[in-house]
Amino acid sequence: MRAMAPAEGLGRNAAAERITVALAAKAAGDLRLTQERSGLSKTDVVNRALSLYEFVDSRLAAGDEIMVRNRDSGDLELIRLL
Repeated sequence: MRAMAPAEGLGRNAAAERITVALAAKAAGDLRLTQERSGLSKTDVVNRALSLYEFVDSRLAAGDEIMVRNRDSGDLELIRLL
C-alpha cells in the first residue's frame, strides 16, 4: 500500500497562486465539516483536497481502480468519480 505524502510546498508562506472560488452549498458545507473535524484552515483543507483529487484522477487515468476497505468487515467498495 502506498501512503500519500502531504502536499509539498503548502506552508503558509509558500503561496504559489491565489484564487477566488464560489463554492456550491454542498461543497461549502463539506469544507466546514472537514475543517471542524481536522482542525485545519480552509486553505489547508482545499490544498489537500486538490492534491488528493490529482492523485486519484491520475491513477484512474492510468487505468487503476480506487477502493475503500471497511476496517471492521473487510468489505471493499469501488470508488468512481463522475
